[in-house]
Parts: sequence; structure tokens; C-alpha cells
Amino acid sequence: MTGELLRVVAADGLLVVDERRRLPGRGAWLHPGTGCLAKAERKRAFPRALRVQGALETAGLHHHAAFAEDNDAGTHPGSRDTRKQVDPS
Repeated sequence: MTGELLRVVAADGLLVVDERRRLPGRGAWLHPGTGCLAKAERKRAFPRALRVQGALETAGLHHHAAFAEDNDAGTHPGSRDTRKQVDPS
């Protein structure tokens, strides 16, 4: 799934991953991994991208395998590791 975008749609106030890319309605695309999901949540991008009023529930996305905590979020394009290394000497 590396390098692949996932389609996310709003269904009854919930965000769901559209596995087959066939669900009706406007979709938003993002990289699998917790980094892109966290950034989209922080910027409140889902309601704007999907053109819906109010907040959307993202709990369903957090339970999806593509956004599980054990995925390596640093392998997706656009994600950067901004931690600085300190010389131990």
C-alpha cells in the first residue's frame, strides 16, 4: 500500500475509508499512516474537503488498518522526520 492514496467519504457524520473507491458522494484522498491522518485532523481538512457542515467523527479511520499506530508514518511521500539528532559526545 506504500505510495497509494486512500479515498475517505462522509457517511452519516462518520468518516469511512472507501476501499473499492465506489461509495457515493464527494471524497477526500490521503496517504495511509497516522501522520497524514493526524495532520488532516489538526487542520480540520475533512469538512472543508468534503464540503459538509460541522465536525465529522474520525474514530472509524483510527481503527482502519491503514491508519493503525504500528504503521511506519515516515515512509509516505510528503512526511518528514523533523527530529534533530544530538551528538552524544
